[in-house]
Amino acid sequence: MKREDEIRMVHQNGMHVVILGAGASLASTIHRPEKNGKKLPLMNNMVGICGLDSIVNQLPFEYRDLKDNFELLYSKLSENPEFSEEKLSIEYAIRSYFEDLELPDEPTIYDYLVLSLRREKDIIATFNWDPFLYQAYNRNCECAKGPLLLFLHGCVSLGFDAESRKTGPVGFQSRKDGGAFEPTKILYPVHNKDYTSDPFIRYQWEDLATALKIAERVTIFGYSAPKTDVEALKLLKNAWGNIEDRNMEEFEIIDVKSEDDAKSSWSEFIHTHHYHYCNNYFESSLALHPRRSVENYHHWAMPSSPFEAFQDGNKIPRDFRTLEELWSWHEPLIEAEKKAGC
Repeated sequence: MKREDEIRMVHQNGMHVVILGAGASLASTIHRPEKNGKKLPLMNNMVGICGLDSIVNQLPFEYRDLKDNFELLYSKLSENPEFSEEKLSIEYAIRSYFEDLELPDEPTIYDYLVLSLRREKDIIATFNWDPFLYQAYNRNCECAKGPLLLFLHGCVSLGFDAESRKTGPVGFQSRKDGGAFEPTKILYPVHNKDYTSDPFIRYQWEDLATALKIAERVTIFGYSAPKTDVEALKLLKNAWGNIEDRNMEEFEIIDVKSEDDAKSSWSEFIHTHHYHYCNNYFESSLALHPRRSVENYHHWAMPSSPFEAFQDGNKIPRDFRTLEELWSWHEPLIEAEKKAGC
């Protein structure tokens, strides 16, 4: 098969669900750094990068000792009303830092990602608070409408109007009769991650559960399934169901961990050999078969021709310098979808 064959191999059947963890945002900033040179904080360096030292250093030793494990530090603060002011100051500082993050002008992994999937067919669900995915989605709409986005831990750029159940940019008017999109919650105590009491978060998880039940291809990108995320993993597992019943689906892992470690983390989601592992985005199904990842899987699993699976003949180049170059490369794929009514 040639690139032209995969471009024409288009249908509307099958859903691809992509779930993002902190490793996805980190990989994106490594590929193309944040516009103003700001670092992306992770849980082990959140205190230093977000400028929280002056707050944390005033706390008792048992709190200061958790500087390198922000999840546990925040959880411990949440359990003690004596430090409610410090907790609020930390929340404000973190939100402010993340709100200022910007994608560079050059295409990033997030730009590639939102264009690799299709509207009304695929879904990206992220655990990340940063604005990168939201920014990439908005700036690529000129090329093609992207997939549905779900923010499982909220997002600093996204607001929610509980009355209309609509989402939009924080602070923007949400209804003709008034009302604004209120900031979504982004911080949760690690020992009590309640995904049901907050309406916005509950709706996001409900939509993901519905999608996972019918997804034919699932990609986990930069999310290591930490043991502290007990509630999240429980919800994911309940939605995915028994692996014996998922013998026709493909589970993909993009992670810098070894293949054995990554596979072990997701063993309850993988049916026998129905998985793909890679340690960078550009070797994933999303980059090898952009906008045709499910079609390619159908061709591999249920071939209707004597050809072998189309491995990498439509692999996207990783060195585009402008969004216009990235859009131009995708044009034949999008045109074929329009002709097919997809």
